[in-house]
Amino acid sequence: MSSETDKFLKGHFLMAMPGLPDPNFAQTVICMCEHNELGALGFIINKTHPLLTGSELFDDLKIDYDERIAGIEIHFGGPVQPSGVFVLHSPPFHWHGCMQVTPNLGLSNTRDIIEAIAEGKGPENFIILLGCAGWGAFQLENEIDENAWLTAPVVEDIIFKTPTDLRWEEAMMLMESESDPFSDISEVL
Repeated sequence: MSSETDKFLKGHFLMAMPGLPDPNFAQTVICMCEHNELGALGFIINKTHPLLTGSELFDDLKIDYDERIAGIEIHFGGPVQPSGVFVLHSPPFHWHGCMQVTPNLGLSNTRDIIEAIAEGKGPENFIILLGCAGWGAFQLENEIDENAWLTAPVVEDIIFKTPTDLRWEEAMMLMESESDPFSDISEVL
């Protein structure tokens, strides 16, 4: 018997279907960090921010940084909260307010992890994102029903080891064979 949380997509990728009309999400891969009956939160993992590098972000935040970190990519996480700084990362998960997404993936957005990254003392694997993607109650389920998204369980290596411009193609190869992940959602709610 599956639990109620099995019906939701926390810990999954959303892959935009080819031809998705919204330019914010065309050919994107979104890492879903929260999804429940109230809505969903995720982060685009395959678009870099067009205007920022690590050094510029750390300067804006008035954080001293190790020069080896200066050139890291900053990702465009989505159109919601465009000035919010978020970090998808591997263990450890002891950062203030860290939310564990999968056993090997966390989401943090507090100064302690950003300062640790700037000093070269953060998690081994991470990406820094500005902004996020959000959906209201049943909005994401409706978009999936309209064939806007495909889903697959998160694979951390795609987030941390695959070059940014190849993540959509790699994630598309993971598609779940299940065509409708929400076919039983009415039973949950």
